[in-house]
Amino acid sequence: MESVKPTSQELYAQLYDNAVADWPGEIDFYRELVQATRAVSENVLEIACGTGRVALQLAETGVEITGFDLSPELLGIARQKSAGIQNVHWKVGDMHSFDLGQTFGLVIIPGHSFQFMLTPDDQVSCLDCVKRHLSPEGLLVVHLDHQDVTWLASLPRQPTGTFSEWRELKHPLTGHTVRTAHEWTFERSTQTATVTTAWEEINLTGNVVRRWQREPMPLHCVFRFEMEHLLKRTGYKIEAVYGDFHKTALTDESDQMIWITRKA
Repeated sequence: MESVKPTSQELYAQLYDNAVADWPGEIDFYRELVQATRAVSENVLEIACGTGRVALQLAETGVEITGFDLSPELLGIARQKSAGIQNVHWKVGDMHSFDLGQTFGLVIIPGHSFQFMLTPDDQVSCLDCVKRHLSPEGLLVVHLDHQDVTWLASLPRQPTGTFSEWRELKHPLTGHTVRTAHEWTFERSTQTATVTTAWEEINLTGNVVRRWQREPMPLHCVFRFEMEHLLKRTGYKIEAVYGDFHKTALTDESDQMIWITRKA
């Protein structure tokens, strides 16, 4: 009997760990901050934790870490991966508005997830919530994409049905080959890049036997001085901004922005 076809969101969660790799130096960077903030608090919060890619690696240091995400499907994978680990905790939560009833010495928003905040109100609401959850000397780290404006300018304004080159993945549960591709659009007036993801399951003869397409996912393209204004507006002091996880200065060649901040 043919297995039940997962939804696109379930498939996204199942393939997430195969599709999203650690950035160079990323985990060591966060581990160093965990050690530096232990005198303030043993508690770490990861916002938009997904399947626990970062949180579970930080939990290996012994720190108490809480991760929350809006997706029950992603958190389901995280819970499976963390079975028996006592110092990691998962919650369903929304970045726009959350109240966990405790403070943290380190709060991280990895993997460009802050870019799900599409409007100034969204951004301010998220940063205000974080501030209420920070210990007096606690740190907030926000990892953003350093936008390539040449690439953004090349994107169409409306979908054309043209997807990027297909990339092959191995499904961790079935062992089947699943190939994936993306279609991007860009709305300049709102700085919104929208991605639509498609997957195709391939059988042994190379034929497509199943296809999925996820709902378009909008991401706000945050630029450097926009982020600086946001942080100062919401009462943060900027400690540093880097172009990668090796603490290289942000330059035109940088493809990442990592912001280190604390309460002003």
